[in-house]
Amino acid sequence: MRKIIITGAAGLVGQNLVARLKARADLKLVGIDKHAANIALFRQVHPDVEIIEADLAVPGAWADCFAGADTVVINQAQIGGLFEDEFVANNVTATEHILRAVERHAVPYFVGISSSVVNSVADDFYTRTKTAQEKLFDASPVSHVALRPTLMFGWFDRKHLGWLRRFMDRTPVFPVPGDGRYIRQPLYVGDFVSVIIAAVEQRSTGTYDISGLEQITYGDLVAMIHDIVKPRAQIVHIPYTMFWWLLWLYARFNNKPPFTTGQLEALVIPEVFPVIDWPGTFGVTATPLRQALTETYSDPELSNIVLSF
Repeated sequence: MRKIIITGAAGLVGQNLVARLKARADLKLVGIDKHAANIALFRQVHPDVEIIEADLAVPGAWADCFAGADTVVINQAQIGGLFEDEFVANNVTATEHILRAVERHAVPYFVGISSSVVNSVADDFYTRTKTAQEKLFDASPVSHVALRPTLMFGWFDRKHLGWLRRFMDRTPVFPVPGDGRYIRQPLYVGDFVSVIIAAVEQRSTGTYDISGLEQITYGDLVAMIHDIVKPRAQIVHIPYTMFWWLLWLYARFNNKPPFTTGQLEALVIPEVFPVIDWPGTFGVTATPLRQALTETYSDPELSNIVLSF
């Protein structure tokens, strides 16, 4: 039986990865996360899987579970927020501690979850710290693969498309900034975890851009979700500047906003991320975008599970 350690196990990728691996008799899964509310949810959804509550930015006894591990999936991430030190702690410092534990316990392989933002012209806390994290992966002497996903969606999505979909049910008006003609390449998390699993089985090495294969404008993406879930909200376009100031005002009253001015600024940057034949490289099947959105928001059980911020 092979032991696989998954950091950030209670988040979007971690929950979906565990959901697809936990039935395998040849694997022992151990999750690590620091978010108490999402850990509680993890234990409800995956009661048969061990999870350790720990802040990986702080050295501790959590590293002992790396003994005898076959693979570590380095998946914890600070995606949104207002404070730089949170991004540094979760994306950089925690990764340094994990890699030390990997070497100390002679773990033979790891999967590093990077991000497509390392190819972006954006300059924000997330981009800087994910770029620094990938450099840590590159410097490691341990055999590994680094995967760079684009914006992801799927079961357990608390941010991005998941938050937008839920917002559609809570408001009569759904605002879209400007004309909404900002190209996105959303990636179905179900496909991404299939890539992770394939990489673990194949012991893949190198760095791969795992971009959504279908390009779609933000406005059309919102319209597609709206058509699938048929919420009460009506889509309304508002000027970008007004949208920015509304987000700025909201952040004055909420220190963990689901969408920030920085993310809005990154949203409107006109850029397209590299697309490679990752289905052929890893031997997985890509799910068409509309089918993936339908699976995400129509599942009778998992579509209603919402993680905390």
